[in-house]
Amino acid sequence: MSKPVIGFIGTGVMGKSMVRNLMKAGFPVQMFTRTKEKAEELLNEGAEWQENPAELAKEADIMITMVGYPSDVKEVYFGNDGIIHNAKEGSYLVDMTTSSPQLAEEIYEKAKERGLHAYDAPVSGGDTGAKQGKLTIMAGGEAEHFEKLLPVFQVMGENVVLQGPAGAGQHTKMCNQIAIASNMMGVVEAITYAETAGLDPKTVLQSIEFGAAGSWSLSNLGPRMIDDNFDPGFYVKHFIKDMEIAIQSADQMELPVPGLKLAKSLYDELSKVGGSNDGTQALYKYYKMKAEQ
Repeated sequence: MSKPVIGFIGTGVMGKSMVRNLMKAGFPVQMFTRTKEKAEELLNEGAEWQENPAELAKEADIMITMVGYPSDVKEVYFGNDGIIHNAKEGSYLVDMTTSSPQLAEEIYEKAKERGLHAYDAPVSGGDTGAKQGKLTIMAGGEAEHFEKLLPVFQVMGENVVLQGPAGAGQHTKMCNQIAIASNMMGVVEAITYAETAGLDPKTVLQSIEFGAAGSWSLSNLGPRMIDDNFDPGFYVKHFIKDMEIAIQSADQMELPVPGLKLAKSLYDELSKVGGSNDGTQALYKYYKMKAEQ
């Protein structure tokens, strides 16, 4: 039995690896991105090109989007030239962008009106997880049709969980980003403390990353900080976007999130001094700069 055609929009730091893993697993992939040059590598490896989201949606059995901001999600899904209006009846729409839970619910409702199955399925794991096919995938949508998507998700991730109805995936991703935000401050402060105390921070990591202080950020981003490697596995500008969404959602629920708001204020300052296109571990640069003032 032939595998479903995947339509993929968005080939950034993570999207490129996700497409590559799908092709390696034998899924035919057609794609679109605003700048075709960014897709050339994947096109040379076997992906097919479509000129716009509408044409892509007409060809795909499963549409996957991995774009930057909620505004980008709206642009590719809505309107006469968008995915929802042009997708084949019965096809699946999967937005893997970290976006607004309320927008995910809107996409679901409008897709349902046209006989389409929409899911929000943001991911965690950064560039490394995307390359290795070990992303965590947090999904929201109908349980009835979820099994159809599992073979696709399991190529890109190893921890795939349906969290609940539409929007639940995005709410879960907000929980993820809230936990990361405060944790990142702790990781940076621990490393800068070690350095200021005259310790070798790499040796310090050998002790603390396996105890109660252990975390993904400490083990994976701590070494990058120490090596002054601020290449983006996940952009600062996108993390700020995520924190904004989480704060807005928390405010709607009248939930105080002081740690999240503090973290966002520090990342805002980092962005102002030119760090928006760095990886999230670049918060270390901001702390170092403040310590030297």
